[in-house]
Amino acid sequence: MAAFVGAVKLFISLVLWLNTLSSIQGARDFYEFRYPFIKRASSFSSSSSSSFSSSSNDEVRYDYIIVGGGTAGCPLAATLSQNFSVLMLERGGVPFSNANVSFLRNFHIALADTSPTSASQPFVSTDGVINARARVLGGGTCINAGFYTRANSDFLRRVGWDARLVNESYPWVEKQIVHQPKLAPWQDAFKDSLLDVGVSPYNGFTYDHIYGTKVGGTIFDRFGRRHTAAELLASANPKMLTVLVYATVQKVLFDKSAGKRPKAMGVMFKDENGNQHQAFLTNNRRSEVILSCGAIGTPQLLMLSGIGPKAELQRLNISMVLHNEFVGKGMADNPMNSVFVPMTRSVEQSLIQTVGITKMGVYVEASSGFGQSQDSIYCHHGLLSAEIGQLSTVPPKQRTRQAIEEFIKRKRDLPREAFKGGFILEKIAMPLSTGHLNLINTNIDNNPSVTFNYFGHPRDLRRCVNGIRMAAKVIQSDRFTNFTKCDKPTVEKLLNMSVKANINLIPKHTNDTKSLEQFCKDTVITIWHYHGGCLVGKVVDPNHKVLGTRRLRIVDGSTFSESPGTNPQGTVLMMGRYMGVKILGRRLGKAAGV
Repeated sequence: MAAFVGAVKLFISLVLWLNTLSSIQGARDFYEFRYPFIKRASSFSSSSSSSFSSSSNDEVRYDYIIVGGGTAGCPLAATLSQNFSVLMLERGGVPFSNANVSFLRNFHIALADTSPTSASQPFVSTDGVINARARVLGGGTCINAGFYTRANSDFLRRVGWDARLVNESYPWVEKQIVHQPKLAPWQDAFKDSLLDVGVSPYNGFTYDHIYGTKVGGTIFDRFGRRHTAAELLASANPKMLTVLVYATVQKVLFDKSAGKRPKAMGVMFKDENGNQHQAFLTNNRRSEVILSCGAIGTPQLLMLSGIGPKAELQRLNISMVLHNEFVGKGMADNPMNSVFVPMTRSVEQSLIQTVGITKMGVYVEASSGFGQSQDSIYCHHGLLSAEIGQLSTVPPKQRTRQAIEEFIKRKRDLPREAFKGGFILEKIAMPLSTGHLNLINTNIDNNPSVTFNYFGHPRDLRRCVNGIRMAAKVIQSDRFTNFTKCDKPTVEKLLNMSVKANINLIPKHTNDTKSLEQFCKDTVITIWHYHGGCLVGKVVDPNHKVLGTRRLRIVDGSTFSESPGTNPQGTVLMMGRYMGVKILGRRLGKAAGV
């Protein structure tokens, strides 16, 4: 009998493996047919035959060069290509044939992959918080938890965007890649518990940012397959768009004629083999290099190109194009803290589907079901895993034997029930604490030094304390304990389990479970909503053109002074479409046809 059961399990595993393999191969064949304009960087030739504008020496030039094929870059490229030639350069590969990106069940594996070609590039801020940045076509939409929501109306008013165009740009994205989730049992119980503790009213399924409890959209379909920003490229004009993957831009090239503002002329990049290339704009004054590398990559590239604080550039012998003391300033990340919810039985995997939007400046979310295998306790802790970059991102010289032994001990001390349950997450909305980004060296492949200064402002800490109290109430509510089938846990027990999860590199204190303030500081983590570094009015103007330059623009979250809504991806996707339509409208008027 045991042999029969073993054979059945082996057969099922084989079928699942073959289905995954078939899906991957099918995806590869499909994207090559649907996106013929996506090519490897090594295929680039500045003198290759093309319908694009060329100079007299047959050198191909582009109306727009977009650096970064991420959450904003893809919809931006698709939009601009309707009327103009566009070259988009992405340092990572394609997401379509990557099983770790494509399937919800592999969400945590993609983040735990720290190999040089992974879709996720880990980094640790100077605060000691483990983080990640995307390195793949589609950007953060390829490695995030998939939750989709629109920005709060106050945010849109503050940034001064055209309301009509905003309300046209969101649906353009939603119709192509956003879905209504099938609510997982954990999320359903969480929803009822939020209402139980007064996070009301219930607003049902909606993309809108409304106080109370709601179910938001998701970029995962009902089969658990992820739909990323890269799929928006299907709306592009394939004759006017070239997308190069594994194309790492090292700097923007400028004309620094005396007495004139620096003018962007093109970019220098390397391909997957390390060979150098240059790509240039047409001579039209409205042609532009547009940086869309995200809140880490854009200020980093700007400084490597010679735009930034004078002392910073001189320190690394970077030739200065323009002094701007604000590049890399105003970096912020929404601090998040989590509380373990143990169960004695396994629970269905779920990422963010339900959210509580409170009036005390805190968002409450939930995730579940990352302890399905016997190896989970040794491999990963799910969404907030100690494995997600924990030891792998710490420089080898800092991996002391004591640190590793303590790490292992904390994992083994965790009760196995913790791996069968999930997490209640609380995140601070609009943190007042800000930090900065600095270059470590001139290698674009290396992460810069980033400081977010979590809880540097006392108001952020007070809100965290309130958020932890709210999370505890949710877990202790009758609705939730009826679902978990566990005794109502004490707050101290819940916090004790969370402290032992070892989810960041911050030293722990003995009073972590007595002082909520200390708990917040010692267990702070990220949900990857960092922003800033190239703020409007400091680095770019209201149209996102880089101050003091010509033909250089930024379209990404580095321009945000706050993260829009509970989760920013919907607004960053919309921003790419919005800015593209704005650019076309200013250049062509109604003739743009978008």
